[in-house]
Amino acid sequence: MTKVDIFTDGSARGNPDGPGGFGAVIRYVDPSGSVHEKELSQGYVRTTNNRMELMAAIAALEALNRPCKVTLTSDSAYLTNAFNEGWITKWIAAGWKRGRDPVKNIDLWKRLLKAAGPHSVTWVWVKGHAGHTENERCDKLATAAADGDDLIEDTIWEDI
Repeated sequence: MTKVDIFTDGSARGNPDGPGGFGAVIRYVDPSGSVHEKELSQGYVRTTNNRMELMAAIAALEALNRPCKVTLTSDSAYLTNAFNEGWITKWIAAGWKRGRDPVKNIDLWKRLLKAAGPHSVTWVWVKGHAGHTENERCDKLATAAADGDDLIEDTIWEDI
């Protein structure tokens, strides 16, 4: 199974109603030892930072063409804790009900589960903007997307 590293970040520019954008970097090493990378950056979307974080992870996982062993690194505790702390299991068991302890972004969580489904994913949290090079790179992609109408999608990429 191909090993893939994914780094993600979302930016809503400090405004809970946007503008938002997300950035993701996908990295893998082919059998010859060559490193390949794909950058994804979504332009202006009026939504919250948490939704941007989920969209970044979805876009990166959906870009993979076959099952992979994925390490997904994010500075979003909301994203990583959903899996590492069992939140998502609790939400599913409760039937995704909204209520006193609302499950936000149900549509995106379901899409994320589908995107992650064929892969073996390890969810890793890093403290944001603490010198983590890949995370800072993703933040720059996300911020550029939120500030402008940028859309970056690398189309020259090995099929993995």
